[in-house]
Amino acid sequence: MYEIDQMQEDVRKLREDVENGVVKRDAGVARIASMQKEIRGHIDQIEKFTSIKDRKGLLMAGADRAIRELMFIFKDDPIEIPLEEATMSVWSRMQLEE
Repeated sequence: MYEIDQMQEDVRKLREDVENGVVKRDAGVARIASMQKEIRGHIDQIEKFTSIKDRKGLLMAGADRAIRELMFIFKDDPIEIPLEEATMSVWSRMQLEE
């Protein structure tokens, strides 16, 4: 987010330079358009990253709940130990997935 803020500040400064005649209008406008496109690309990447992390968090929470319910249902059952080992294996694989 810091990088995006800095880029937006750069765009603001460039606009001021264009308005004050320090930078030619056509060159300034083209550069501003390019910089805004780059900013939108960065924002899109951040949103995708956040969305993936949010989705993974929800999946992990659901898996945790399902595992706890299964362990409760099969408590003191002969299948309890193999089920616990299987659920830990599934949990580990889910944590490694991206």
